[in-house]
Amino acid sequence: MRLARGADHAGCPLREALNPVLDEMRVPYDDVGTTSTASVDYPDIAEVVARAVADGRFGYGVLVCGTGTGMAMAASDDREHQSGARSSAGRELT
Repeated sequence: MRLARGADHAGCPLREALNPVLDEMRVPYDDVGTTSTASVDYPDIAEVVARAVADGRFGYGVLVCGTGTGMAMAASDDREHQSGARSSAGRELT
């Protein structure tokens, strides 16, 4: 199953840090935005990822932002699918 991933401007660096981990695990993924640290509206990105998973184009979705809360709320906007915020502040990716 493919992974759809998206990030707002604050989550861009962490999303990029996930690339080697996903590559090593051989997880196929597509990025839906954003590709820079210029300010963007996170709900737009959350909607694209959530819709792609809901439509069956992707098996999973990962959203990365400054806090995770706004993305989780925006991605859970339809009542059929739910998302949650996870934090790993202070931990290294392993």
